[in-house]
Formats: sequence, C-alpha cells, structure tokens
Amino acid sequence: MARYTGPKTKIARKFGEAIFGEDKSFEKRNYPPGQHGANKRRGKKSEYAIQLMEKQKAKYTYGILERQFRGLFKKARTAQGITGEVLLQLCESRLDNVVYRMGISPSRSGARQLVSHRHITVNGELVNIPSYQLKAGDVVGVREKSKSLEAIERSLSNSSQVYEWITWNNETKQGTYVSVPARIQIPENINEQFIVELYSK
Repeated sequence: MARYTGPKTKIARKFGEAIFGEDKSFEKRNYPPGQHGANKRRGKKSEYAIQLMEKQKAKYTYGILERQFRGLFKKARTAQGITGEVLLQLCESRLDNVVYRMGISPSRSGARQLVSHRHITVNGELVNIPSYQLKAGDVVGVREKSKSLEAIERSLSNSSQVYEWITWNNETKQGTYVSVPARIQIPENINEQFIVELYSK
C-alpha cells in the first residue's frame, strides 16, 4: 500500500507542529513551507479548510491512508460512545501505534516496518498486519529472534514515555495493552470534532 515517503519536516511545517516527533529542522523553520511561508498575513481559512486540515493531520500522524481512515470513521460512527473519541481510540489501538507507544520503535513508520517484517507478536503469535486492532488484555512482544536487534535495543533505551493504558517489561520485551485509552490519555493535538463534522457533510 502507498505511504507518504516525502520530507516529513515540510508536512510538520504545514500543520505548525512536529507531528512526526522531535524534528530539529522544524524547530529552525516552524512556519508554513513555500515562498511566503514566513509571512504572517494570511487569509482566514474557511470552515471546510480547517476541518480538512485536521483530518489530514490525523492521517499523517497515524500514517493511515484515506480509505482506511474513512473505514475507521464508519466503524466509530456505529460504535457506542462519542464518535470522534472512538475514532482516535481506534487509531491508538492499531498494533503499529501500540508498538510505537511501548517504545519498541522511535516512530510509527518504524513500528509499522517492525510489524510488517514479522518482529512483533500478539499473545505469542506472529502478527505482520500494522492495522491489526488490539483488544484490552492483549500482550504485545518482540519475537524471540528479534530481541537482540540493535534498533529495538536503542529505541527502548531512549524511551521515557509512560502511558497509563500500557505496561512494558524490559526484561521479557513484552507489554500489555491494558485498556482502551480515554481521550484525556491520548496526547495527540487533534480536534476530532472537526473530522466528524467533515465526514458528516
């Protein structure tokens, strides 16, 4: 499936925040890209433009393409709860995202690669589908043969984030997806209501 492989700093500058994680290039030029990027006098965005931008930000943040993202929205709309919140919870429940949250990879794109290359297990079984939806209680681990991979070791040693809805054991290289995170536990700066309004038109 096609993925965005272009310059990430350019996308981060478009949204005005480092959505792909720490980015020194973005810190130097945290204004929109293009000839007039640094010019503060810009026209007021329409409601549609704001909603579209929020959807694009969410898609880039989680590395999900339109068709898949729309599918998640349909699933969220039919589920119990607030649609926008459920949508973000579904994004957070993806295997590639949880691998990233656990610190096994420093980025979601790296986590997606680890899953695709069969380095990750769920409840002891190899799973190579990045979009695999985890359920509360699922145990995510690094495959035995992959535990000594330098990239994984380096990522885990640099990881300092702690999430209440995830546990991690560095000795066994296993973690548990304890529960679906509440909206307040999801750190992403996304206004999910704009996305709901856009898709509801």
